[in-house]
Amino acid sequence: MKVVITGASGFVGRHLTEYYLQQKATVITVSRQKRRSDQSLLRHMTWEELETNIKPLEGVDAIINLAGESINQRWTNAAKERILQSRLDAVERVRSLIERLDPKPVLVNASGVSIYGTSETDSFSEESELRTDDFLASVVDQWEAAAEQIPDTRVVLLRVGIVLGRDGGAFPKMKKPFEFGLGGRIGSGRQVLSWIHIDDIVRLIDFCVRNPEIEGPVNATAPQAVTNDEFGRTLAKVMNKPYAFPVPAFVMKLLFGELAALLLEGQRVIPSVALNRGFEFRFPIIKLALEDLVKTGALAKR
Repeated sequence: MKVVITGASGFVGRHLTEYYLQQKATVITVSRQKRRSDQSLLRHMTWEELETNIKPLEGVDAIINLAGESINQRWTNAAKERILQSRLDAVERVRSLIERLDPKPVLVNASGVSIYGTSETDSFSEESELRTDDFLASVVDQWEAAAEQIPDTRVVLLRVGIVLGRDGGAFPKMKKPFEFGLGGRIGSGRQVLSWIHIDDIVRLIDFCVRNPEIEGPVNATAPQAVTNDEFGRTLAKVMNKPYAFPVPAFVMKLLFGELAALLLEGQRVIPSVALNRGFEFRFPIIKLALEDLVKTGALAKR
């Protein structure tokens, strides 16, 4: 197998690259800056190089587009513009690559569960009505629309929840207060967290690549979402730490501005497509995921 990964230096991208290398696949990463590789199956290229020479991508089976500026920053007007435009620019560059390739590879384009809007009571599958009346939902809507317009290729829209891993994403920061015995719910604690273990999202991406019948939206979330309170209580129990120090919503808003919405609001997202197609989650419930991450973290410190 031969795959192209954009955004490979990010949290999911690093794990996905390592996964495919372990599978003995040929991996080409694409970024703005030139990098060297000491592995025979791994090649780094720049967008500029591919604009003039598409030959290295001939015979590629899949392009996995994870590129886009991090949303983990204060959402000033300038930041919002960068977050949106970086995603649209990446899709346009991917479109240019695919148009020059024959046969066409499958495109797995990262997206987000924020496109469903927020709710403490509703559940959302890939068939649910979209709610694009806030910033992140609007970004995802435009991001997906751009990817869907790429002609003559199978496009998978991977709607990603909160990815939990030891070495990146939100989990190290979420765990930190508990390490000091200061863990507690955030805000009301009723907001729903749709999450997925890093190992499962990597395997799900490959599952989508290898199954030609999968096309369109795919929710990259574990089968059982949890409330913020359930998550915190489970983490405290796994770490053998107290759970007694709630963080009021207004404190989060003071610290993070609009970004606090990621922690104070949520939605219950069901991975119906993955389950119906037979994908098997290694970490379907939060207790198993947190036990693995805490255990892995403890071993890594030795």
